[in-house]
Amino acid sequence: MSKKWSMFFIILIVGVAIAAVFPYVTLDPARSRATLNPSFSLHYTVLVVHIGFALVALISGLFQFPVQFRTRYPSWHRALGRVYVASVMLSGLLGLVITLYIDSFVKAMAFLTLSIVWLFTTWKGFRFAVKRKFPEHRLWMIRSYAVTLVATSGRLIVPFCILIYLAMHGFHLPEGGREQMIADILEVNIWLGLLINLFLVEWFLLRGRKHLE
Repeated sequence: MSKKWSMFFIILIVGVAIAAVFPYVTLDPARSRATLNPSFSLHYTVLVVHIGFALVALISGLFQFPVQFRTRYPSWHRALGRVYVASVMLSGLLGLVITLYIDSFVKAMAFLTLSIVWLFTTWKGFRFAVKRKFPEHRLWMIRSYAVTLVATSGRLIVPFCILIYLAMHGFHLPEGGREQMIADILEVNIWLGLLINLFLVEWFLLRGRKHLE
């Protein structure tokens, strides 16, 4: 991939991440985009900490894959790798807690699956690094970061989901209007983001590119 395309994707990833995190910077529960469960008083706090660690994982993960960075700054690679793993583990575990308080069963199962796959792929990558099996380590960390990026891809595909949704409904809004359409799409966008990312990364890995060796 050229440097221009790499920079484009980095800016896109960071831009979408900042836009997603922005409503929570004020620490005002009223601005939460996720529905808060009143029976869980710490729901907003857990959500904000989960999002914060996920952002740290996303940013630190960006530095892990360029070959030049790994070879020129191995100590930084290891340090940021530890930051990434710790952030994923904390955010993923908090994601499991949040799953228990999501009203929608479909959305709850999506977040549950996402959290489990995120934790599993990251743990596998970390264990291979500890065993100094670096080719396997890189493969699993690429899978892990693909899951990290679901928060980005899940938002990027929303416009396409809207087009598909409208096409399937004869380009008419449902009875609940625009709000119902968005609610229906947000039931499935995480599933689609996860499937797309995992499909793309496995396709990429199966191609056996030389820079992964």
